[in-house]
Amino acid sequence: MSDSIVIIPTYNEKENIERIIRKVFSLDFSFDVLIIDDGSPDGTAAIVKQLQTQFKGLHLEERKGKLGLGTAYIHGFKWALKHAYEYIFEMDADFSHNPDDLLSLRDACIKGADVAIGSRYVKGVNVVNWPMSRVLMSYFASMYVRMITRINIQDATAGFKCYRKIVLQTIPLDKIRFVGYAFQIEMKFTAIKYGFNVVEVPIIFTDRTEGTSKMSTSIFREAFVGVIQMKVNSWFRDYKRN
Repeated sequence: MSDSIVIIPTYNEKENIERIIRKVFSLDFSFDVLIIDDGSPDGTAAIVKQLQTQFKGLHLEERKGKLGLGTAYIHGFKWALKHAYEYIFEMDADFSHNPDDLLSLRDACIKGADVAIGSRYVKGVNVVNWPMSRVLMSYFASMYVRMITRINIQDATAGFKCYRKIVLQTIPLDKIRFVGYAFQIEMKFTAIKYGFNVVEVPIIFTDRTEGTSKMSTSIFREAFVGVIQMKVNSWFRDYKRN
């Protein structure tokens, strides 16, 4: 068994899922993969089941209905901890995150990071194929998060990450309250509050060419309002490690 597992949440990703799985398993390092599928009506899970006959390290957890990005990752984190993985990754299925960068994120954690973030903004703006309106919304969202939370993370909404096991063992996962992209902010903020070393590794983010984006105004609204709620709640919370 590998010491590293890549968690990929899916909902209607039949155009991408086989290619992304094959790409991860083709890397020089042997990663395991865990797909969390939220009942995709397009047959995404069926494709994964077929591929499990070829890839021993490919795992599938199926959930009934679209329950949200955050809950998918929490489900995956608990599964990975139960199976004693040391390095636990988040990655999208749509190739907006380059699987080759998994190696750089893992290397950053081996060299001392507790959380390594694949960052679009730590060295300029490294985004391909996004309309300017989307780039500006994402960039200024990270500025807004830094202003409210006072955490020095350039890409606060990034969803391409590697955690060392100890981080996910320490954070009370059942108390993570956000389910959309605010989940990504909350996990970074909480890790920093617990005193973990969070570093940013530069990547190039490429917008999906297949399938449909899951971004919506309700997800954006949750992040905008939720950051203030999260900051206020932190004043009344103890972040001491047991």
